[in-house]
Amino acid sequence: MTEAEWAVVRPLLPVPGWLRGRGGQPEAYCHRAMLDAIRYLVDNGIKWRAMPADFPPWDRVYAFFRRWRDHVLVREFHDRLRGRVRQEAGRDAEPTAGVIDSQSVKADAVVGADSRGFDGGKLVNGRKRHVVVDTFGLLLGVMVTAADIGDRAAAKVLVAQVADAHHRLELIWADGGYTGSLVEYSLAAFALVLAIVRRSDDMRGFVVLPKRWIVERFFAHLMRSRRLVRDFERRTTSAEAMVYWSMTMVMTRRLTRSRPARG
Repeated sequence: MTEAEWAVVRPLLPVPGWLRGRGGQPEAYCHRAMLDAIRYLVDNGIKWRAMPADFPPWDRVYAFFRRWRDHVLVREFHDRLRGRVRQEAGRDAEPTAGVIDSQSVKADAVVGADSRGFDGGKLVNGRKRHVVVDTFGLLLGVMVTAADIGDRAAAKVLVAQVADAHHRLELIWADGGYTGSLVEYSLAAFALVLAIVRRSDDMRGFVVLPKRWIVERFFAHLMRSRRLVRDFERRTTSAEAMVYWSMTMVMTRRLTRSRPARG
């Protein structure tokens, strides 16, 4: 991270337990070095054991990643960054509308048969990322499943998670794959309007559809991180954490660019 990025990130980091009197010991390496190491891994798609010598030892970096994953600290950090980005743009920290979609990606050989499948529509053997983003294309929730899990089945779980975390959410746009009982379920259970943006039958070739392009741009951002071009994670929770880490980089750069230059 540059000095400008670190100045943005540092106040938003979760406070370690030992600083709050909750026990434990100070960490051997500073958070900036750990964050830089994880960002490097996500951005360049390296193996954990191939961590360059300029960073802390790979096992210490992985232990940091695993702790932030298991205690949901990476999502907490990500959500604080998202709130700051929205406020810098003149919006409330909590969104009222979002867009839902899924992306199928091939899985590496380390991914077990219990969490991988074949997506017949996309002809992909691997996993599927189900996401909800706000109207800025910032992540509100992600769930990674086997690629053969249907969009509507996964959306029931994901919408429940997102609605519980974002109480002001009122509207979610979706494509034709989310029709059926999911529309009534979302309205009855969470007071969420699921608006289906359909593609006209007479359309030919590529056409930009209202609202749906926002989530497609989000997937394009993910594909810039080499670690996410293919799913290399043994656990789906690790795959979800990688998505959060990738978006923290996007938002940090966005916040840094939006700040006026000094001097």
